[in-house]
Amino acid sequence: MHTEREKMLRGELYDADDPDLVAARNEARALTEEYNRTAATETNRRRELLEELLGTVGEECRIEPPFRCDYGDNIHVGDACYANVDCVVLDVCPVTIGDDCLLGPGVHIYTATHPLDPAQRADGLEYGEPVTVGDNVWIGGQAVLNPGVSVGDDSVVGSGAVVTSDVPEGVVVQGNPATVTTELSSEG
Repeated sequence: MHTEREKMLRGELYDADDPDLVAARNEARALTEEYNRTAATETNRRRELLEELLGTVGEECRIEPPFRCDYGDNIHVGDACYANVDCVVLDVCPVTIGDDCLLGPGVHIYTATHPLDPAQRADGLEYGEPVTVGDNVWIGGQAVLNPGVSVGDDSVVGSGAVVTSDVPEGVVVQGNPATVTTELSSEG
């Protein structure tokens, strides 16, 4: 028998009201509230809080407050990443962000989702699908990455785009749903 957390991480239906999951979310909220109250000059304290909150945090990673997440420990961020203000990550499953990534203001990354069956939704069950962002990716402001998507290396997600399916390497996607509008040259 798997715990609700194990089911959650496996992408299976689970009960989000499980006391252990509620406690973990409350702990993450307390850490993000503390993080969001830090001053811009408190770079060491911000780093300490990110290391306590997130699963892994690369070198020279900066996340501008306010920042919100569900659990934190399912978020893995590479080196030299920057997330602007108001980013939200619903991390019921792993969220992996590669090196040298830029997230614009208000970017939302969702792994959490709900069953299509109304009876299962009424029972309070939910599940998740992991999200992966490759290296050297720029995600424009207020873009949304939906559960289960991946964004390939060197790609750009335009501002306001809603990514509902995988983004290949080296492209620009825009719109709702996001579609490829430009193929980027590897020669810069």
